[in-house]
Amino acid sequence: MNVNDLLNNIDKIHTTQLGVGRIKKNLSLGDTPDVVQWCKDKILNAKKITRRGKNWYVSADDAIITINAGSYTIITAHKVAATLAIQNEMNESKASEI
Repeated sequence: MNVNDLLNNIDKIHTTQLGVGRIKKNLSLGDTPDVVQWCKDKILNAKKITRRGKNWYVSADDAIITINAGSYTIITAHKVAATLAIQNEMNESKASEI
């Protein structure tokens, strides 16, 4: 699968009510009326789109949006700084297990 698979199916992208709340909270979107459209706009103007396993990861501005590749469901989104902090925590915990 390549990036065009995601872009060609942009109309299928959706999320759940819980997803809307999670995305708004994680990205501080506040009163953004249509979170899915906001994400679609970011996807169409993304700096980088990659697929790892069952998910697409979209880097756009200061956010990373995670989308299930099979269902086109937006799972979550995080600010880049928060994502880096999570990765660092995971790396530190792996190092302490050794």
